[in-house]
Amino acid sequence: MAQRRIPSRIFLVGPMGAGKTTIGRELASRLGFRFVDSDSEIERKTGVSIPWIFDIEGEQGFRQREAAVIDQLTQQEHLVLATGGGAVTTPSNRDALSARGIVIYLFTPVPVQLQRTRHDTNRPLLQSSNPRQRLEELMQQRDPLYRQIADLVIESSSGRARGVAKRIEATLEKE
Repeated sequence: MAQRRIPSRIFLVGPMGAGKTTIGRELASRLGFRFVDSDSEIERKTGVSIPWIFDIEGEQGFRQREAAVIDQLTQQEHLVLATGGGAVTTPSNRDALSARGIVIYLFTPVPVQLQRTRHDTNRPLLQSSNPRQRLEELMQQRDPLYRQIADLVIESSSGRARGVAKRIEATLEKE
């Protein structure tokens, strides 16, 4: 039987609503890896919600916490890590992600992001009068950064998480 060539660290990047957490959980389960969502880890460590951190410390304070968590998590083996949508805006995060594992960009167009996030009040950057415009601005800023560090770009707007995870696994096994 052939040895699997799956990397021991898989990092998912992409915009909010791309399915990083759902697909990441499924992928980790399929591979027998641990799954961690960086935003959930920040909430666990601080004992408060992401919106609370944004309210008290601002985006800069949140990004500092995020960088520390990503630095720590990207050093762990047998891990699928779902990062927050803005993690790539911090250069040290991009460096850690690209140097320490395989980075998969879950690409999802803005209309799908909008549909998936429309009822989610736990996303501080979407608390605006025009969420569609905000998502378009974020995509314009971040898409080049996602692509810059991505080893693999996977369209995640259609199909179930299980199917997307299977596609990722099959692609990784061929690499």
